[in-house]
Amino acid sequence: MEKILRINMGAGNEPKASVQELGEYHGLGGRGMTSAIIASEVPPTCHPLGEDNKLVIAPGLLSGSAAAQSGRISVGCKSPLTGGIKEANSGGQASQVLARLGYAAIVIEGKPKKESTYKIFINKDKVEITEDHSLKMLGNYDLINKIKTTYGDKSAYISIGPAGEMKMPVASIAFTDMETRPTRHAGRGGVGAVMGSKGVKVIILDDSGMKPRQPKDPEKFKEANKKFVQGLKKHPVTGEGLPAYGTNVLTNIINEAGAYPVNNFSTGQFTGASKISGEMLAETETSRGGKATHGCHRGCVIQCSGTYLNKEGQFLTKQPEYETIWAHGGNCGIDDLDAIAQLDRLDDDFGIDTIEMGVTIGIAMEAGIAKFGDAQAAINLVKEVGKGSHLGRILGSGAEVTGKVFGVERVPTVKGQSMPAYDPRAVQGIAVTYATTPMGADHTAGYAVTANILKVGGDVDPLKPKGQVELSRNLQIATAAIDATGYCLFIAFAILDQQDTFQDMLDVLSSFTGQNLTADDVVALGKKILDYERDFNKRAGFTNVHDRLPAFFSKEPLPPHNVTFDISGDELDQVFNW
Repeated sequence: MEKILRINMGAGNEPKASVQELGEYHGLGGRGMTSAIIASEVPPTCHPLGEDNKLVIAPGLLSGSAAAQSGRISVGCKSPLTGGIKEANSGGQASQVLARLGYAAIVIEGKPKKESTYKIFINKDKVEITEDHSLKMLGNYDLINKIKTTYGDKSAYISIGPAGEMKMPVASIAFTDMETRPTRHAGRGGVGAVMGSKGVKVIILDDSGMKPRQPKDPEKFKEANKKFVQGLKKHPVTGEGLPAYGTNVLTNIINEAGAYPVNNFSTGQFTGASKISGEMLAETETSRGGKATHGCHRGCVIQCSGTYLNKEGQFLTKQPEYETIWAHGGNCGIDDLDAIAQLDRLDDDFGIDTIEMGVTIGIAMEAGIAKFGDAQAAINLVKEVGKGSHLGRILGSGAEVTGKVFGVERVPTVKGQSMPAYDPRAVQGIAVTYATTPMGADHTAGYAVTANILKVGGDVDPLKPKGQVELSRNLQIATAAIDATGYCLFIAFAILDQQDTFQDMLDVLSSFTGQNLTADDVVALGKKILDYERDFNKRAGFTNVHDRLPAFFSKEPLPPHNVTFDISGDELDQVFNW
């Protein structure tokens, strides 16, 4: 991956593609690449949907190789939702294919001179940018079914649904899975709206004739990769829990801990949790002929996804993630798996972030637009977003805007982005991450649930402030580095608990790159990425005031523990004190 593909959608009379050397971006991948380019090239105060913003799509440092778990891809831009820097992460096939084509990044810049719909085809010989109005406003499923009749089942596709074309701040970017279905999404921050603002509907990646990327030291790489896989398989989370029940294995665990936000963050336990748990999900999937264990990309050994069939035995959606089942389930008082799966399918088809959409519907329910527990009403609200009706446009602007429009006080956002499925009062380490990450409320930026709830990598009392700032800081640094490699974030469970597995990961990276990497190098990379992101946000106008939770978390006790968030602003300001 020694080149960057730049596609200027506003060049002269028609879009133009050019290839450049890595230059100052040499040695970066994934989130490191996206954040470096955005921080260096995008004016921080520009309009997120204007010509000065850029959309960067970057595979990880290990993507396209035989390294296990290395198929994650990063999407970066200035976020239409937060107004700050954004990296949204996804699985799917695109990262491996893009890396094998030799590109460390695709940078989509400028803005078309006219309103149009474009497709971009990339293979080893050419880049074609073509107008195709027949694709306009298609849902992701119809789009991919239509376009793969021309480009085949072996290509990887990156696309947006109607929400992206309508430039809604909830819009995601879809990446096709191994079955060429648009089920994997870079969901957070409105990245799909930025792709829509560039006029790009779909990118087709064809790596025919390209070989896997080769390590600098093949023998050492092969041995280290083998040992790394063994380490993942022997850890109880990555080797047992996630393969058996997917990410939704967390529902019963978080609910039992009293940290499961219900009815728009009003209580911490859901009476219907067992009906939508990972155990019930796996049983439902397998009883209908679906799969409870499945990978989101080739090279995945954790296999935490699955396939969900409807009652008639037809494919409905991929296995809904824990966050999706919570957002459309417990957070809205809904305990019907089939309804939640239908909501997941609609979100993927329209190209919508499931977390942002679920939290937004919860706020609409609190406002009286629908009743908590009314699954059909939730489905109807998502359809309004897909249609782009007046109500749909409000909901499609996200939770914070919806709360303002309908006069709701309890709006669980930071920097304009909705909180995921852990109440910050009952998991105070994740609260620090929500408050301080440059991304807006985001659990993946520093997943303190590890030590707070799962007791992975340590044991920090989730209900007390002590140790939470240090925990979040260390996890934010480590996460930024992992996001640069292309590794799935779930490797963190094994490398936090098993020192030998952490060393195996370093050996994989070292043998692939030809460097002798240490733990200090990983820390330095993570800090470098966070410095890029915080510098961008500072220049965009963010201050310490933006690194805070909404006041109601400090005022309203959360049942059943009846705790409030109790970490001071001065303590939060110490997270990035290196």
